[in-house]
Amino acid sequence: MKMKSKWKYIAMLFLSTTLAALGQLYFKESLSVSGILIPPLGVGLLAYALSTIIYLVVLSRAYLSWTYGIGGLSYVMATILATTILSESVPPLRWLGVFVIFIGVILIGFS
Repeated sequence: MKMKSKWKYIAMLFLSTTLAALGQLYFKESLSVSGILIPPLGVGLLAYALSTIIYLVVLSRAYLSWTYGIGGLSYVMATILATTILSESVPPLRWLGVFVIFIGVILIGFS
């Protein structure tokens, strides 16, 4: 894979994983009140659908092991969104795990 293409694919995967994490956020929001709230669920499904389309475009042009590895960024994004938007408390050991995943994603990205 050419370096110029790699950065383009990393940007696309960053968008894909961000949309996936936003989808999770909206899923959580739709279930936070009693029952399922349809508007947040619909937004979550739309975000997931867009995430999947972007992911498939990259997957059709890059190695699966590389593409899927970068997808690990979704764990990082979901944790950041959970703490900043949902005010979830994340213990230090979980932050350490998120940091290890982030380092792994960086190593995969440069491979």
